[in-house]
Amino acid sequence: MRIVQIIDSLEIGGAEKMAVNYANALAGRVAFSGLVTTRAEGSLKDQVTDTVSYLFLKKKSTIDFGAVFRLRNYCKKHKVEYLQPHSSSYFTALLVKFTYPKVAIIWHDHNGLSEFISTQKSLALKMASRFFNGIIVVNYKLKAWAERELNCGEVIYLPNFTTIESDASAETKLKGISGKRILCLANLRDQKNHFFLLEVAEKLKLLQPEWTFHLVGKDFEDDYSKRLRSQIEAKGLENQVVIYGSKNDIKNIINQSDITILTSKSEGLPVSLIEYGLSKKPVVSTKVGEIPLIIKDNANGFIVESDDVHSFYLKLLKFIDDDKLRFQMGNALYETIVQNHSEEGVIAHYLNWVSNL
Repeated sequence: MRIVQIIDSLEIGGAEKMAVNYANALAGRVAFSGLVTTRAEGSLKDQVTDTVSYLFLKKKSTIDFGAVFRLRNYCKKHKVEYLQPHSSSYFTALLVKFTYPKVAIIWHDHNGLSEFISTQKSLALKMASRFFNGIIVVNYKLKAWAERELNCGEVIYLPNFTTIESDASAETKLKGISGKRILCLANLRDQKNHFFLLEVAEKLKLLQPEWTFHLVGKDFEDDYSKRLRSQIEAKGLENQVVIYGSKNDIKNIINQSDITILTSKSEGLPVSLIEYGLSKKPVVSTKVGEIPLIIKDNANGFIVESDDVHSFYLKLLKFIDDDKLRFQMGNALYETIVQNHSEEGVIAHYLNWVSNL
């Protein structure tokens, strides 16, 4: 097989990380594995292995024929059989297919809000899906939505997977007191619901003021970011909540944390949860997307409804008050991740599915 991943950028994010993971994992398993980024590069480029063929299209606009023909020529040169665009990059793959019909498209949907996209975008996606040979989704809700709304007969659920390796350099030093740090690894966007986190932080400040929240993820410096920073100041949480932006040394950051959390109101399967588990960290999360299939409440972590701030706060207190419980839950989550979300298992299932398309 000759397969190329397509992603809009290589900035740190879940879909971006998975595009890199697939390219790297396939490099040793198929005849040709490539990775194409359309609009921008980013820090994840450093994680692309030398065995992956890499191309940056430098796409300037939504319809950039120069970029389309550069990718078309790349596909012809390397005899590419499958393009696997992630999230919104499907449009670039579609334009290439119009000029190079022999290539097949496998759309990889990571967007936990796909079922709520605008009518205009939904219509465009429905039309494009007629040209998809297959669709990969990251949770069962998206699978049901794709089977119901899109025009493609081959839809498969494949869980996200990742690896977490020692970073070349440990650059980030988290603020706060060692042993009293709570990490939220998520880009600053509405889906991740950091305002829920602020409500929890406000409650925790009254009883455990020394515990601090550390927000690591891309800051788009948009209205969401401005409102978040404004709320931190308005609630007097400047000493409790710290925003870091994108960072490369994720393992180093997780290792400095004592409790990890996710406060999302919508998800696919967050890569950060897998990274938490591989580092044996205790997790408190909201009950959204595919997360309940991984975290079993009181067994390998804590999980609460996405609008239940008080229960989230109480679960957090349980971990704060019991370091042995943190250790036990962290190890239990590690076992879950290793057994069910390993690269080997997911890729084997993926390759079998692709071979039958």
